[in-house]
Amino acid sequence: MNRKIFRHLAFVLALGLAVTSIDRNLAIAQGPPEFVAGEILVKFKPGTPGHVAADIHRQNGGAMRDLIPGIEVHVTQVPPGQENARIAAYRRNPNVEYAELNGLYYAIFTPNDPRVGDQWQYNNTGQTGGTPDADIDAFEAWDKTKGNTAVAIAILDTGIDQSHEDLKAKIAANVNFSSSSTVDDKYGHGTHVAGSAAAITNNSKGVAGTCPDCVLYNVKVLSDNGSGSWSGIANGIGWAADNGAKVINMSLGGSSGSKTVEDAVNYAWNKGVVIVAAAGNDGTSNPTYPAFYTNVIAVAATDHNDKKASFSNYGSWVDVAAPGVNILSTAPDHNNRIWVRGVKYGTISGTSMATPHVAGVAGLVWSLTGTGSCSTNSCVRSKIEDNADNISGTGTFWAKGRVNACKSVGGGCQ
Repeated sequence: MNRKIFRHLAFVLALGLAVTSIDRNLAIAQGPPEFVAGEILVKFKPGTPGHVAADIHRQNGGAMRDLIPGIEVHVTQVPPGQENARIAAYRRNPNVEYAELNGLYYAIFTPNDPRVGDQWQYNNTGQTGGTPDADIDAFEAWDKTKGNTAVAIAILDTGIDQSHEDLKAKIAANVNFSSSSTVDDKYGHGTHVAGSAAAITNNSKGVAGTCPDCVLYNVKVLSDNGSGSWSGIANGIGWAADNGAKVINMSLGGSSGSKTVEDAVNYAWNKGVVIVAAAGNDGTSNPTYPAFYTNVIAVAATDHNDKKASFSNYGSWVDVAAPGVNILSTAPDHNNRIWVRGVKYGTISGTSMATPHVAGVAGLVWSLTGTGSCSTNSCVRSKIEDNADNISGTGTFWAKGRVNACKSVGGGCQ
């Protein structure tokens, strides 16, 4: 997967807000914020003594506010407005491996009016006017496995509604690395993503999740306005890996890469986690991060006719596609940014909505026992990618095809 080896230098907000093309470490923010003011990320070379690192901070007018475990990156306070100057100063020191802005990533979705609809993505009979069988064959997959409560899918997002009837019993852990004061979802994005991944199923309520018996880790890394810092996201990735998550879902991103987030991704991958991220909603072939990194499954979005969604990013760097248009899932039952209070369920579109279907399939594959089961994340990834359906656009819009849950778990597929 050496397709993901270069740095893309423009930063365009994932929600489609236009900004000027800039170097990610040498820019002054314009329009919506692109980085956390007064903070930078500094990593010292292995073997650098603590007192030497402390001296370097003092020499450069920085103060360590936090340490990201596992990858040992210092979240460093500097005077607001002097971020770029301090980065340049740190980079001149031979003991510094890298220094960068503490950038922001955003939730990736294309909002639609909430409405009740069928979950065509699991079993498409043409009920929404689409092409029959343009789906991920989830019903057939569930005949083989519905998942396992020992398999946790970490949702790195805006939080999950703590009281939702289709989710509350599934939340096995809550942790907050965002600027919000609560683990609850006050934005509305994370709750929808969580439902697609693993909503309670067969309970005569609402919707079904792709991995019905998997549990959820609510790892809040995006604030109540839908944005989150690179340091918070890296902390969330590391926490999920250290606490036994088998899958990490990131329906978030931006068009600038972060060495800190990439280090966290590699840390999680090396601990055996499958990592899935949204390809972005700009409708271009430009990479979105963290989806672009080698150890991440990048997910594009398709519609109910198995066609690429008009908004979806695409290209050889995208691994697979999954349904992401007019996706029905859970919505917070309280005040939030996206949904009308009390709606509980609704449809929205985006590569954010496609991504948890792939995360759910990863959960199903992890849950297999006996013949055909996987003991490594590379095996799980291969089963997902190698068993994807070769729909139109495969080889151009995405590398492997549209995911097929049934084939991935070796079920009796029609």
